[in-house]
Amino acid sequence: MINNITINGLHTEVTDELKKYINKKIGKLDRYLPVHARKSVQVDVKLKERKIKAHTECMAEVIMRLPKETITSKETTVNLFAAIDVSEEKLKNQIKKYKAKHGPGRIHQRVLARLKRRSPKLS
Repeated sequence: MINNITINGLHTEVTDELKKYINKKIGKLDRYLPVHARKSVQVDVKLKERKIKAHTECMAEVIMRLPKETITSKETTVNLFAAIDVSEEKLKNQIKKYKAKHGPGRIHQRVLARLKRRSPKLS
């Protein structure tokens, strides 16, 4: 569970229910992170609500600071809870790409590729 989550609201009230929902959804993203990044990850959640004539527009921006990269997701919907859900899915995909790029498996893949190039083909 990600413990370092900062939640800010602009033109909206951040209720306890919303805080619990964000901690539940965004906090569980640590299972997709590499082990070395889990301790130092920092997450900022910015919530914004705008009223345009007859309807409201809710925006959730999630900024995740990882050791070698910063991952962001920005989503606008009619409901803050829905915006958080969509942002969570976007972050999952970006974290998977980050893990493939910076994870420990990448080193092993490079070493195996080097060994394959050097070894003579067995026929």
